[in-house]
Amino acid sequence: MYGALQGLDKAETAAKHGEAQVKLWRRSYDIPPPPLDVTDSGHPLRDQRYAVRTVHIVGYSSVIPKTESLKNTVDRVLPFWFDEIVPAIKAGKRVLIAAHGNSIRALIKYLENISDKDIIELTVPTGIPLVYELNADMKPVKHYYLADDETVAAAISRSANINRK
Repeated sequence: MYGALQGLDKAETAAKHGEAQVKLWRRSYDIPPPPLDVTDSGHPLRDQRYAVRTVHIVGYSSVIPKTESLKNTVDRVLPFWFDEIVPAIKAGKRVLIAAHGNSIRALIKYLENISDKDIIELTVPTGIPLVYELNADMKPVKHYYLADDETVAAAISRSANINRK
């Protein structure tokens, strides 16, 4: 949840707040964007898809957060990883995860043991499947994108470009 930045044009947001600040909000580990007011028409509470859902997030008093740092996302994603995904994999199932980029970054951070400092540089390309092969201890043995290197590099560049519309 990008808080008050949700749905805003990245170029205009960067012009208003500065590219460095927007990169911190979007990519850092523990710096969330400004919160989205619950009265805002864009808040998930106004969306019927979330009418009966609860979101379990460590450290939040509200059901749906007003903003979320990557740390908050990790706190939300890892219980699902351990409670749902790991048991499914250990039961021999192949698991497909389709999620928001920040949720994918949270999972990659955990799997690859990426430091809080280094995570800011991780850009995940949008729309290109990423495969992880895991050992019996659920540690990565190998990972790769289902696309050629040139396609992956172009997608990473597009995802990292804060000035795109």
